[in-house]
Amino acid sequence: MSSVLTFAFGFPRLGERRQYKTLLEGYWSGSVDEEGLLQGMAALREERLREYRSMDLIPSNELSLYDPMLDTAVMVGALPQRIGPYDGLSSYFALARGKQALELTKWFNTNYHYLVPELEQPNFRLSQNFPLEDVRFYRQRGVETVPTLIGPYTFLRLSKRSHSSDGTPRITPLSDEEFHTFGSALVPVYVEILESLRSEGVALAVLHEPALALDVPNTHWELVAQWYGELSRRGLPLWVLCYYDSVSDFRRYCELPVAGIGLDFVSNSENWEALQRFGFPREKALIAGIVNGRQVWRSDLEELLRFVESLTRFADNVVLAPSCPLWHLPITTTVESRLPEGLRERLAFARERIEELWLLKAAWEGEPSALQRVKEQSALVRQPFARNEQVRQRLAALKESDFHRSPPAAERRALQRKLLHLPVLPTTTIGSFPQTAEIRRLRAQYRRGELSAEEYDAAIQQHIHHAIAIQEELGLDVLVHGEFERSDMVEYFAERLEGFATTEHGWVLSYGSRVYRPPIIYGDVWRPQPMTVRDITYAQSLTRKPVKGMLTGPVTMLLWSYWCPDTPAEELAYEIALALADEVRDLEAAGIRIIQIDEPAFREGAPLKRRHWDEYFRWATRAFRLCHARARLETQIHTHMCYSEFNDILPYIAQLDFDVLSIEGSRSKGEIVDSFSQLPPGSLHVGVGVYDVHSPAVPSPEEVEAILQRVLSVLPPEAVWVNPDCGLKTRKWDEVIPALHNMVTAARRVAQRLEYHTTQQDRS
Repeated sequence: MSSVLTFAFGFPRLGERRQYKTLLEGYWSGSVDEEGLLQGMAALREERLREYRSMDLIPSNELSLYDPMLDTAVMVGALPQRIGPYDGLSSYFALARGKQALELTKWFNTNYHYLVPELEQPNFRLSQNFPLEDVRFYRQRGVETVPTLIGPYTFLRLSKRSHSSDGTPRITPLSDEEFHTFGSALVPVYVEILESLRSEGVALAVLHEPALALDVPNTHWELVAQWYGELSRRGLPLWVLCYYDSVSDFRRYCELPVAGIGLDFVSNSENWEALQRFGFPREKALIAGIVNGRQVWRSDLEELLRFVESLTRFADNVVLAPSCPLWHLPITTTVESRLPEGLRERLAFARERIEELWLLKAAWEGEPSALQRVKEQSALVRQPFARNEQVRQRLAALKESDFHRSPPAAERRALQRKLLHLPVLPTTTIGSFPQTAEIRRLRAQYRRGELSAEEYDAAIQQHIHHAIAIQEELGLDVLVHGEFERSDMVEYFAERLEGFATTEHGWVLSYGSRVYRPPIIYGDVWRPQPMTVRDITYAQSLTRKPVKGMLTGPVTMLLWSYWCPDTPAEELAYEIALALADEVRDLEAAGIRIIQIDEPAFREGAPLKRRHWDEYFRWATRAFRLCHARARLETQIHTHMCYSEFNDILPYIAQLDFDVLSIEGSRSKGEIVDSFSQLPPGSLHVGVGVYDVHSPAVPSPEEVEAILQRVLSVLPPEAVWVNPDCGLKTRKWDEVIPALHNMVTAARRVAQRLEYHTTQQDRS
């Protein structure tokens, strides 16, 4: 009989009471000193140990101070020269959130954001041995752990090359030649780390290589085999984990000279098909990702037990594991008391996923109570839940014309320009303004029943009034109401749509200390009444300038929520889009002339392999168009996208058929601009983000002008808008006001130069 072990990894670092967030923000504000921060992190490490106690193998080196990719860059000395000599936490957080911060972008196809290392020269060195430090930390507490770290291929694949051309800084992906050069310099540092672990008596190390699920060229596979050959000669057994999709080349992956191979059997069917076709090296451990690390519905454990039986036909040593790191889940369902009846017992968060792994092993070993619990859970999850026939009928009645807006965008824009009376380089913001302590207190009081609905609404309107007045004073051209009534851009709508449930404590990290609570789609989705009209029309009543209606798009609503994998994502996206289309019609009827439908998750939902892109973008673009296909000709539809790699999907973005796009551009140093030239002239009207809202640094007018000039080198002035990278809810008013003042100042300066240049040309 094959041996079966359990290994969970990536448990959320937030803490059950969000201690992680409190510590970081306390340190940044000065209320927590360095010693207090490190002591708090030590307490979180001990809390993690308790979560993993039931597992056969316990990971270490998982608790980052901000981001694991940044930790790896620090560990191997891959730091840009602009920050000067590395001096510990000051340099660390300068790279994370200072004026010289690294680019922030999406981690594979998830809603976690990582910091993109900038590689200037292939000069790596072991700067700080985080894995060894953590091994020693847990040994002092009597626990042997398995140190984990991001593998060299994933680190390089997600890093970028930083270099200058004619004095202009450029951040670009590594070329094949650079990949080889930087890899040759990086691997010796990994060798040094592994040798230090072996000398310490460590029995096993795990390297995370999710980048092997991307499209990996043959030349890269040759390098990976070479690198792991070198690493494996150090005498320390290694496991390699690949997840989020099937590994790009199953046979090459299994041939790597390592002791264990991790396969994700949840996100795809290709890994299982390849295992049956090609077999598996029996001498290696098979780390089988079989419980879902990305969705919250409990597993059909009877089905999984049968699957484990099948796996043991291919491998002598099977290790039961989550499909991917558990940080994509909240910590536990046990603290949730307000979910719809019958829902909580169907859900599994991170702690419950670990329990499922333990239960599977116990049932595999024949423990009677475990077998009974497996049977009961499977019977529960197989029962249908929360269907709505009217929604199903509306979905079935959709016609192809429901997905297309007419006339073409060029005709719409001409009319909109005439009606809106906007200047060249119009200025706006993305939607939200600072969520102050007062606003959070108001929301908490309302939820506790200490404020009536009327009192709460009146208080929110005071904040809207304040925001409109500030925008008028700053001279912005298109205003927003500030979104003070919204705790989160997805959660707000989920609370107003049937078929969605929201949690009280289901927090998940997005980046740094930024958290959100993903809603749960538990049934068919529909809108019982208007969701945004009252607050938007109140804001519009305060000004003669246009105020944008603010909606979250169907793809983002879907991807930033949890949903039952048994329901096709396409169907759910269309259900959400139909609800949003109803909202668009109500906003138009109320006199709102500009409506923004945000889709920041549009790129992150793309499959990791390009051969699957067309199918995903087919339904994702159709879902977005379904929202506004029946919008009036004069209604200007905006969308916003941020913090993903958009360069390679601009043709798909253009298919959304919006009127104006706002997109992140500051942390990537305006790299996105270079990609606009691949599209037909005038096909996109774009606002490239001119300053980084995730940093407290205030940009100067000259810095904003530099980005605008770069944008104008590619796009005509009539196609350019001016805006920040993203919403401003996490910033303070004393940061926001000067930043927007400088943004407006820069836009006017550039517009005046354009007008002067045009006048001179006319005279000549």
